[in-house]
Amino acid sequence: MKISKRVEKVAPSGIRVFFDLVLGMKDVISLGVGEPDFITPWGIREKAIYSLEQGYTSYTSNKGMIELREEISSFLKKRFGLEYDPEEEILITVGSSEAFDLAARTLTNSGDKILVPEPSYVSYFPLFYLAGGSPHYLKTTIDNGFKLTPQQIERACDKNTKVLVINYPANPTGTSYTRKELLEFAKIAKKRNLIVVSDEVYDELTYDFNHTPFATLPGMKQKTVYLNGFSKSYAMTGFRVGYACGPKNIINHMNKIHQYTMLCASIIAQMAAIEALKNGSKSVLQMKKEYQRRREYIVGELNRIGLRVHKPEGAFYVFPSIRNTGYSSMDFALNLIKKKKVAVVPGTAFGPSGEGYIRMAYASSLDNLKEAILRISEFLKR
Repeated sequence: MKISKRVEKVAPSGIRVFFDLVLGMKDVISLGVGEPDFITPWGIREKAIYSLEQGYTSYTSNKGMIELREEISSFLKKRFGLEYDPEEEILITVGSSEAFDLAARTLTNSGDKILVPEPSYVSYFPLFYLAGGSPHYLKTTIDNGFKLTPQQIERACDKNTKVLVINYPANPTGTSYTRKELLEFAKIAKKRNLIVVSDEVYDELTYDFNHTPFATLPGMKQKTVYLNGFSKSYAMTGFRVGYACGPKNIINHMNKIHQYTMLCASIIAQMAAIEALKNGSKSVLQMKKEYQRRREYIVGELNRIGLRVHKPEGAFYVFPSIRNTGYSSMDFALNLIKKKKVAVVPGTAFGPSGEGYIRMAYASSLDNLKEAILRISEFLKR
């Protein structure tokens, strides 16, 4: 049977491969999947339960409940001074991953060059590739904190370059950018007439400085597709609610694809998302405080046991170098799970320059992190 050549060339997600390995294994400490270990706050769960009891079981508008879009519009204006029309400039999606897929398919013509930072989240390169584009990696390293530079972006641009993808705080490195740094990217985006797809789903988990949405930069709102969601900050991964904000023309075309594929996000999940925006800020701050405590611990301990690591500015990941062990990223991860039952993700899951690194999620209890460090330390001594 003949399969699409593009689909055939796309490798399975490296994250899910290791997630499947963990299933069924006993006594495994999983630092692999990027999922909060916190249960969704009770008020949000209660709203989902109550909405079901009230009979909210129908489809919603393809764009999502207007009540949720209005709440997002109000939240972004209050939080960042960022204004979007809830009728025309906001689309509710099944997680921010669907929002990214819709943006990729809406913006890409065959042969368009797409700039993607690397290491990067596993979906970025494949989704633009499947949309017919030509993704181009912009390699970053631990030496400068895995940060893109304006010079890199400028050098990579040619007449076919259309889209710049940015993600901050970043998965898998935890890297983020200050407003000053982002302004340099914006200058190039304007000069080169680039559309920026900005994945900011970890924005509430920024630790060392205030998060600046790319769309708030001068002249960038009409050139930015802003992606966000509820999975990470509100510990709502299973609810699968995300959203895209952007120029009316782009959002309407994204909605056309959404209409034929997902139709709409779950109404129960959308009701829960409304509650999250209205009353979830206290829980977000509590979770953020705990993540920050874990960050300090795991960065210090990894450096102590001999694994060089960049201190992440946000999210809940560290991306330590394992080059001094002599292992490849894949061999390190496989041996660690087999011999010490600690699950991490090989850096190569996030692109070729991830070789020599592993991703560890500190979205796990401090007790689990302490035990994981003990096991990794024993593994390194062997």
